[in-house]
Order: sequence, then structure tokens, then C-alpha cells
Amino acid sequence: MATVTDPRTTEEIKSTVVEPARKEPELFAAEIEMEKKSGNWLPILFIIGLVLVVGGAIYYFVKGARDVLTVPAATTSINEILVAQGPTTVRFSTGTVVASVDEKPQDPHYKLLAKAGIIATKPKGYSSLIVALTPAGEKVLSEIQGVQKATNKDNTVTYVVPLAQRQLVEVNKTSMIKPHLAQVEYTWKWVPNRLGTEFDASGSLVKSFGTWDRGTLIKSYGADFYSAGPTKSSIVLMEGDNGKWKPYTGD
Repeated sequence: MATVTDPRTTEEIKSTVVEPARKEPELFAAEIEMEKKSGNWLPILFIIGLVLVVGGAIYYFVKGARDVLTVPAATTSINEILVAQGPTTVRFSTGTVVASVDEKPQDPHYKLLAKAGIIATKPKGYSSLIVALTPAGEKVLSEIQGVQKATNKDNTVTYVVPLAQRQLVEVNKTSMIKPHLAQVEYTWKWVPNRLGTEFDASGSLVKSFGTWDRGTLIKSYGADFYSAGPTKSSIVLMEGDNGKWKPYTGD
């Protein structure tokens, strides 16, 4: 009886090579090794970042500790602040001045200016006043810097005249509150001009008015105690990015 045999030859069987499957433990080991290599950078990056943050903070405070406000720098800043505040002023008009929201010809500053010889006045009705600048008044105003003069639609002429300017006497003390923030104690005084001396609240001309008029002159028309002694003040200054010290606003 014939025997059925497999047609594949022995060579074909031998040539069929089956590659053994990779063992799972080897795959896990490779992945773990890759994670170790990549994970080694994380602590290094963290340390570098921490060093930068700490170093920056140290630099900021060390620099801030060295950047103190000196007396010369404080003097410059206070002078700029006093100049920026501007002078005290008095405002009045010449011509036929009619009472309005902006003009009060019956208020005591017109009377004071008349007593000082700056203007001559004549009543016109209940609420109007005819005002003229005297030759002496023209001379006084010509000698004062910063006088503003404007002609109005009703042909009156309005003057805004400086009376006195604040002047720094000295910077008494500077003390650092924290980096870039300092408190300055200083002394200043009034420096009145020729017209400002007439508006001195302790002078004979202002004292010649009643209590209400003196109060009005001080509150609304530039009168002050210009001949008084120097005044002590204090201010907090903050250093800006440009190195200049400016008044601290708290923002």
C-alpha cells in the first residue's frame, strides 16, 4: 500500500527560520533606561531655576540696600517738587468788572490792591466796579516774572499775578523705609515778591481788614503768612526706573 508523504523537502523545512519573540522583561528594561536618561535633566533644570530666582532676589535686595537716597539727590528732588507746586497767585481784572461766577469785584482782594496802590477803583451800581491799573501798579507788575494777562470779550483785562514761591532751606534727614522708598524731612520758607509782601497775612495791610475779609483773602486770594519762619515738612519719595526720586503715590 502506497504511503502519502509531505511534498516539502528537508531543505525547505530547514530554510524556514522563525525569529524568537522578544521577551517582555527586555522591553520594560529599555523603557526604564530611557526614562532614567530623560529624567536626569529635571532635577538639574529645577536647580538652575532655583539658583536664578534666589540670585535675582539677593541682587535686588543688595542693590536696593546700596541705593540709598543721598542728601544731594534729595535736595534736587525737593527743589523740583517745590517748583512744580508753583507760586501762590492773585487774580483780578481791569475795566468795567461785573459780578459773576468768575468775578467778585466786591471781595476784599480788590480793596487790598487799591490800598496797595496797584489799582484805582470806582463803584458802578451795586455789583460792578470800574477798575484801572495805576502807573505804580504797572511798574510793580512789570517787575514780577510769570504775570499772565488776557483780554476778555467784554474788553476787560484779566491778570494772574504770582505772589510768593516756596524755597528749600535745607534737607534735614533722609531715611530708607525699604529698598527704593525713602522718607525725607526738610525745611522750606516763603519768598514773596513785591506784591506778595502786601498780601502777607501778618502785615499791616491785611490786618487792617476785618476777620471775615482776612479769612477770605487767605482762603481765596493768595494771602498767607509770608514773613513767618521756615516750615518743616516731610515727604516719602520713590526711586523710579530712571534713578530719579519722585513723590510716592502709593500705587
